[in-house]
Amino acid sequence: MDGRQAHSALDLLTARLLPHIVDGKAAAAQAYMKTTQPFLGVPVPEVRRIARDFARETGAASAADRLALATELFSEATHREHWYAAQEICAAASCRGRLEFLPLYERMVTEGAWWDIVDGCSRRYGELLRAHPETIGPMMREWSRDANGWKRRQSMICQLHLGEHTDTDLLDDALAANVDDTWFFIRKALGWALRQYGKTDPAWVRSWVDAHRARMSPLSIREALKHLGETP
Repeated sequence: MDGRQAHSALDLLTARLLPHIVDGKAAAAQAYMKTTQPFLGVPVPEVRRIARDFARETGAASAADRLALATELFSEATHREHWYAAQEICAAASCRGRLEFLPLYERMVTEGAWWDIVDGCSRRYGELLRAHPETIGPMMREWSRDANGWKRRQSMICQLHLGEHTDTDLLDDALAANVDDTWFFIRKALGWALRQYGKTDPAWVRSWVDAHRARMSPLSIREALKHLGETP
């Protein structure tokens, strides 16, 4: 026995996931993601659907209930799909923009510590930024200079989904703080953030690239200009 109760939330969720395992997918997913944490082999869209149904079936309707359920699943996870399910449970409308979720989201970034989990938090941080700019804005500025590279990545991608509501001063600060970094996941995120905002304000993105081109990596420039009809 692993010490968990026989019918813990994790056990119940796993029982719902097991019938949807695709042969060979677990090994392929783990090889692709390069994680030590194993996969069950359930397609991500199916995990999300099952997680939404599971939350409803277990009566986790309120934000507090969902936070408790997601925290339990994230903490006790044995497979990657459990983490994906915890993130999906936090995506409900009742949970968006609520500061009490911050400790869990920070754990997802620092304990998840890989691009799939960190990127899966970007929309949640964007919602929080819109709802509480006085709290999240300074936090993201701090994160943009943090020793933890995944926090720095999050500071750049937290506004991916905000479009015209993007705080360009914050975006500028986060990008500028990381423009000299040589880590692939920072360079990729920097270009990605610019590319995404280019859909809203291409002139701003062109201006930013022009001002920082000498310090940007070819990868970041290529990503930033990908859909603007320009060559690096």
